[in-house]
Amino acid sequence: MLNLRDLRIDPASLGRKMLLVDVMPAYEYKDGKRTETVTGYRYVVCLAEHRLEKLSVRIDGPQQMEQPEGFVDVEFTDLVVTGYESQGKLQFSAKASGIFLVD
Repeated sequence: MLNLRDLRIDPASLGRKMLLVDVMPAYEYKDGKRTETVTGYRYVVCLAEHRLEKLSVRIDGPQQMEQPEGFVDVEFTDLVVTGYESQGKLQFSAKASGIFLVD
C-alpha cells in the first residue's frame, strides 16, 4: 500500500520566493514528550506564490540564521517536503541541510 509519507513534493512547486519570518528551536522528544534538549531549529517561511502560506523547515544542528527584523528572502539546501495526515487534515513536513540569504 502506498504511504503518503513516502511521497516527496517537488520544492520548485513552492515558488521562487520564500520569506523568512521566524526562527525557533526544535526539541528532542522521548516517549512522546518534549525534552529540554535542542536538536536543531525551525525556520518559518512565507511562500510568496501561495498567498503567503507558512511552512516550517527543520534544520538539525546549530542555528544557521538569526530571526530577521521583518522578513528576508532565503533559499534552502537539500530541501525535502513531505505530506502526512493528522486529525483528518493534510499537513506538510519540511527539512533541509542549510539555509542562506538570497541577494
